[in-house]
Amino acid sequence: AGHAQAFELAAGQLADVLEGRTVDAVGHRVVHGGVRFTAPALIDDEVPGAIERLNPLAPLPNPPGVQCIRAAVRAWPGVPQVAVFDTAFHRTLPEHAWRYALPDELYRRHGIRRYGFHGTSVEYAGRRAAGLLGVPWEEFDAVVAHLGNGASVTAGRGGRSVDTSMGFTPLEGLVMGTRPGDVDPGILVFLQREGYGADELDGMLNRASGLKALAGHNDMRAITDAAAAGDGAASLALDIAAHRLARYIGGYH
Repeated sequence: AGHAQAFELAAGQLADVLEGRTVDAVGHRVVHGGVRFTAPALIDDEVPGAIERLNPLAPLPNPPGVQCIRAAVRAWPGVPQVAVFDTAFHRTLPEHAWRYALPDELYRRHGIRRYGFHGTSVEYAGRRAAGLLGVPWEEFDAVVAHLGNGASVTAGRGGRSVDTSMGFTPLEGLVMGTRPGDVDPGILVFLQREGYGADELDGMLNRASGLKALAGHNDMRAITDAAAAGDGAASLALDIAAHRLARYIGGYH
């Protein structure tokens, strides 16, 4: 019926897998930590509510994340649990990379700035690549692409994030499974004047855009197969996604 019930089913099956061993700690990946969470946080009574207040900034991943945190606390009371935030790795962005050219009040009152996401994946992939190449992490310069239903590109210098394609929310940047990536903000103003409400726009941008809007699917395997079979819409979707990806990688290089 939902993520919490799915977690409880998985936790029940885990007992057989552990074969008598106990759970010593639980780590939770959380997509948006806002300005509040700049490093991993030990979960207490207050942390889940603080994460929940960030739900409007990441409406797809944050709500089920909070549900699973609460389910895990119920399943393993007394076991230390830690939230690890995708945004934390990008807190090294210089101000000229994270600030929008908007009135300063919007940042001071509402925290509207570029946060970046996929930081846990980007840092892992970067550290792994640096190790394989024999380059110290503190000297590693790279462009790291996190490609999937959610997608982003990060520029790293000296093991630190210096620019990334996602922004205030995970909507900015690359063409994704159901998200459009970069769009002219004037389009949203135009649509509002045409009668579209905030919830309708939110649903369209998060769940009905991107590859799904272009090709009818948000599964890259189905789109690739359709393109190979001569489907023009699928081929165009791949071209649009690849064009945006190449533009970001080239710019960061």
